[in-house]
Amino acid sequence: MKMTMRGLLFALLLALSLPQVQAQAQTPNPASPVSDDPELDARVYKLAQELRCLVCQNETIADSRAPLAIDLRNQVREQFAAGKSEAEVVDFLVSRYGDFVLYRPPFKSTTALLWLGPALLLIGGVGWLAFRLRRRATETPPELSNEERARARALLEGAPADSEEQRP
Repeated sequence: MKMTMRGLLFALLLALSLPQVQAQAQTPNPASPVSDDPELDARVYKLAQELRCLVCQNETIADSRAPLAIDLRNQVREQFAAGKSEAEVVDFLVSRYGDFVLYRPPFKSTTALLWLGPALLLIGGVGWLAFRLRRRATETPPELSNEERARARALLEGAPADSEEQRP
């Protein structure tokens, strides 16, 4: 009985402390307003949605909590505050980090495979499938011996198959 009371007390304490742990685990939105200028914050957030986090690689810098993403958002904010246009900010980041920082890199010789790769894979896959289906249509199935036919018929009719010892 004592062990059950201890377990119940432990479960009760755990249940009471869970909301406090959840509240501590929540972190603020990385794209939450930082400055007093809501228009500046909106411009920063809009551009940050178009830029890739170099650490996470599958998130925008607007959504990432990585220190580098925070630094990039701050750089964007500083450059907008200095009066630079969106194109100038993007050009600065591309010159510093390359086209990889863009979620939609421009089509050029260095990114052609990135843009054309999925189409080439699809065309190659469809071509291979067509080749295999045509080749399969011309193939003749192997002929079965009389013994193999009898064994297959017995299996289909539900009769017990020959044992392993009886086969040559």
